[in-house]
Amino acid sequence: MSKLALEDIMDVREYERTRTDFRSRVMEIKRRRRLSFGTVLAVMFESRDTMHMQVQEMARVEKLVTDEQIQLELDTYNPLIPGDGTLCATLFIELTSDEQLREWLPRLVGIERSLLMVLANGDAVRSVTDEEHAAQLTRSHVTAAVHYIRFELTPEQIESFRSGPVRIDIDHPNYLESVMLSDATHAELLGDLDSV
Repeated sequence: MSKLALEDIMDVREYERTRTDFRSRVMEIKRRRRLSFGTVLAVMFESRDTMHMQVQEMARVEKLVTDEQIQLELDTYNPLIPGDGTLCATLFIELTSDEQLREWLPRLVGIERSLLMVLANGDAVRSVTDEEHAAQLTRSHVTAAVHYIRFELTPEQIESFRSGPVRIDIDHPNYLESVMLSDATHAELLGDLDSV
């Protein structure tokens, strides 16, 4: 899947003219790519479309107009566009109060390395963290509310992904959950794996 370049990003005025339709289209894509794990965790599998909207929205909100400003956003979000044999995701710890933050963030240290993509052939592909992100945000006593993760699949594992049901397990001792990919999510992610 190709990364975003400066010429892919609309200037603010152009984006405002197309924003409603653009956001509507990408929000439908995001709906098919989002998984909820219980009441606290969610995973959004990212794509070129989701990152395109992220950069456009950041440019709009922060009033970024120079090529240098936009390039900084591209450098931040392009790593979340899947590459060869890789699925990229944002892991959200969805907490709404200070009390919940104080309760859950210490309990979920290491959550970003606790996701397993279980394939039809029984292979389990463990999540890998974005190294730069992990170094900045994860501490030994408390975790961050957002993590960037990826699943790296071999060609054989991609074939197994293609052939049958896929589920994602969380094996963190303080948060055990499992979710089967819906047909729509499976098709979206298979499209990522096939696009490279």
